Amino acid sequence: MDKKKFEKEAKKSVDEVIAKIDKLEAKRDKAKEASKAEYDDKLNKLKARRDELQAKYEELIHASNEKWEDIKEAFSSAKESFNEGFSKISSLF
Repeated sequence: MDKKKFEKEAKKSVDEVIAKIDKLEAKRDKAKEASKAEYDDKLNKLKARRDELQAKYEELIHASNEKWEDIKEAFSSAKESFNEGFSKISSLF
């Protein structure tokens, strides 16, 4: 995949991540009081992964051609990490 196409896909991924976090925050308000602390903990960890993904996206769009492949892989890894965290929190709540 060429750089511009990957950047477009990466931006789409970041936007999807933001939307998923928003949905989880809405679910949190409906969670039982006893489970809110656990939910908050998991959500905060997921937000950290989101922040990492956004940072990798910024690196990606500003990367030189020499560093682009490395940053592309780092972005893909961050995306996978977020998706794993999202799956875990979604299955709990």
